[in-house]
This record gives sequence, structure tokens and C-alpha cells, in this order.
Amino acid sequence: MNAIDRAVDQFRTLLEEQIARAARMKDAAPAKDFTNLPTVTIGVIDGDGIGPIITGHSTRVLEALLKDEIAAGKIALKKIEGLTIENRLAQGKAVPDDILAACKACDVLLKGPTETPKGGTMESANVTLRRELDLFANVRPVKVPEEGIDWTFFRENTEGEYVLGSRGVEIPDTLCMDFKVTTRPGTYRIARAAFEYAKKNGKNNVAIVTKANIMKKTDGVFSEICHDVAKDYPGITAEDWYIDIMTAKLVNREQRGRFQVFVLPNLYGDIITDEAAQIQGGVGTAGSANVGDQYAMFEAIHGSAPRMIETGRGAYANPASILRAAEMLLRHIALPEKADALAKAMDSCPLTITGGGDGATCAEYCDALIKALA
Repeated sequence: MNAIDRAVDQFRTLLEEQIARAARMKDAAPAKDFTNLPTVTIGVIDGDGIGPIITGHSTRVLEALLKDEIAAGKIALKKIEGLTIENRLAQGKAVPDDILAACKACDVLLKGPTETPKGGTMESANVTLRRELDLFANVRPVKVPEEGIDWTFFRENTEGEYVLGSRGVEIPDTLCMDFKVTTRPGTYRIARAAFEYAKKNGKNNVAIVTKANIMKKTDGVFSEICHDVAKDYPGITAEDWYIDIMTAKLVNREQRGRFQVFVLPNLYGDIITDEAAQIQGGVGTAGSANVGDQYAMFEAIHGSAPRMIETGRGAYANPASILRAAEMLLRHIALPEKADALAKAMDSCPLTITGGGDGATCAEYCDALIKALA
């Protein structure tokens, strides 16, 4: 069998898998109602690099904030060990089977940053978890009140360039091809999530961000479906924007305040939400929600910061991103008052974390939050 035949066979397998995945989405179970669960189990994953530091101290904050709920058995915190780069490489799996089973035994996850190996075929642990738990909506809020910025991004989380990112086709010494996947049921559900959020939160504008003028099949269908969903929300304006001009609009001080809710495919969302977080004050200031019908994962949006560990500055790592993720987690499990209390404590905390000796340590910052929550 020559290289082209092997590539065609591989592509056929990928097509069959993605068609089957689209069919499963159509038959998905109703979304979990957290208000009816006797106990909500929160799995805590440390991750790599600064992950154990920021996650460990943030867990102390959650334990203080939720002490009554934990004592009453309404909330259970469960530490999930082993999602480290060393263990993943040793087992040859982005998420080892025992860890995936432990994640599925929880309702929601609070996850520290994990490192992704460069090269090879091992995919990101985040990509694996999003796929295995079907966390189709990546939701990232960005707020800068003094500049009129109040954005919420709905990034499709299980398709696009990432779903098959480690399974492209290569013709040796000639060419390489990766694949972008857009399914109709996958796009309908992320579009519905964005427009529902806009409706429930009094927003009247949703920006549909694609490159549909170039990626006519995938992005073209994404835009088409978003506009189809928009017909069910007559009070909300749906606008098409191309990803390149939208990156420029977000840094335009005169125009960026007009945007409210964004819905966009996976790769564009990954890039532009980091830009938005930088406008807010840096990726260390932003949390991220990965939401599905049965599970949800909340995480810091930055990486594992190995240089901070290598230079002995790990103790000064900023936990703000994972704490903002914890705030989103609390809202997701129907504890808005607890989320408000955490947000208020963070907004009023007098300590500043700079990442070095001229600022507070992670432990000192979280100690101050615990004191404020008492």
C-alpha cells in the first residue's frame, strides 16, 4: 500500500469517527441539574509547574468559603492525583485511564495548568478532558469597568483544529495535513449557549467570529448555523466579524466597548481570549469555564510557568486566574452568594502579587482572602 492509500484509509477512519460523534450529540442526555444533587463533588487537579502551588492555596480558600456546605455533606472536595507531565509521559497517555475515571466520578473539576509535550503525538490533557467529558463550551469573561469592557466569549471547545490535532496525515518528505472539524449539532449547541447567555443576562449583541470568507465549508457552516439560532432571539443582534479584524477591534479603545458576547470556533477562541485577558491585566487575571451537559471543568487560562519554578519564584505565583475560575465554578453549581463573596474578597484584597520578591506570595494572598471571608 502506498502513502496516498494509507492516508486515504486514515482519513476514512477519521470521517467515520466524527460522523459517529455527531450522531451521539443528537441523542445526548438532558443537562444535569445541580440544584437537585444531594452532594456536589468537586475534583481538584494540581497540574504541573506552579499548578500545585496556586491550586493548593486556592483549595484552602474554597474550604474556608464552603466550610458549612462541606460539613453538611452538600459539597465534597476530592483531590485527583497523577495528572502530571511525568506520569502522563510514563504511561504514554494524555490522561491516564485511572485519572479519567476519577474525573468522571466528580461533578465539576477545578484544574491547575498542565504542560503539553512539544512534538510527538501526545495531545494536550485539556483537549482530552474536553473531549472525554464533552465540555463543548469554553466560557471566558473579561471585564474592565473603567473602560466599558464587559465581554463574554463562547469558544467551541471540542471541534475545530484541536479535535484531530494529533492525527493529521503525512506523506513523507512531501506534505503534512491537519484537519478542521465542524459538525452541525456541535455548532448548534455552542451557538445556543451563547444566545441563551445573552438573553438571560440582558445582552443585545452577539458577535459571530470566523474566517468564513476563506474557510468556506467549516467557518461558513458555523456562521450559517449561528444566524439560524439567532432567529429564535429577536431582541438580539447577530453580527459577522472576521477573526483578523476582530483582533484589531479589541485593541481599539474607541470601538471595543460596543461588544458584549462572542461565539467562535475553537482555535480563534483560544487566541483571541488570551488577547482579551491581556487587556484585562494579563492571562494571570482570567479564569476559564469548560462546560458540558454532564460535567464542567474550571481552570486557570495560563500555562504551568516552568521558568518560575526553575528560578525559585514558584511561591510568588499568582492564584488570581484559578480563583476567578473557582468563582465561575461556584456560580455553575448554583452558589451565587458564595461566588459573590469570593469576588468581593479578591476585588478588595490589599495585597499585590507581582511574581517576585517585591510582592506578596501566593500563600499570603490566599491567607488574606480567607481572613476577609471569615
